[in-house]
Amino acid sequence: MFSGLYVMTALAGALYVLSPGPAFLALFALSAAHGRPAGARFVSGHLIGDVFWGTLAFAAIIGVSQLGPTLFDILGIACGLYLVWLGFKAVTAKAGAVAPVGANRPIVAGVLFGLTNPKAYPVSVAMFTALTASYTAGLTWADAPYLMAAAFAGFVAADILLVYMAGLAPVRRFFLRHGLAVTRVVGVIFIAFGAKSLVDAGRSISARA
Repeated sequence: MFSGLYVMTALAGALYVLSPGPAFLALFALSAAHGRPAGARFVSGHLIGDVFWGTLAFAAIIGVSQLGPTLFDILGIACGLYLVWLGFKAVTAKAGAVAPVGANRPIVAGVLFGLTNPKAYPVSVAMFTALTASYTAGLTWADAPYLMAAAFAGFVAADILLVYMAGLAPVRRFFLRHGLAVTRVVGVIFIAFGAKSLVDAGRSISARA
């Protein structure tokens, strides 16, 4: 039973990381301009957020705690403003001065992306629940460290795959050849993600007012 649970938990962790989003795009743009080492530093920082939200997800699944909406409203606002700011910088970038998100401090950028994602908790809960539902009835808090270890293995495996893919020559050539256009498109996507986070947080706050 438990071997199957750990395999499914690792798979859920990998799928969670592989789900496209702003960090996914930032990784590919950063790796294209500065190579796999920069991309690896970015995902290393992002891993902190993956572990943080994964831990909270397991706490909710096991039944130890349920997080209220206020935390996610605050994170939604923080993430929304952060992504809109990054998107504005990317959209207004000029030829010859294109710097991918996180180019100066990839680890710090990765940490910020990982911790300020308001969708991370509900998505991780949904992902882990969907793939481990048949095993969760008898889980206790004592099982959480083993589940987190399995999820961590999935996180790392997916990160390695993403960094490898982002560093492939054809991928890098595409991002470098169309660097300015890609940067601006990514910027628009960042702004869209950020605006949605702000709208969702505003609606949540208004509904409880």
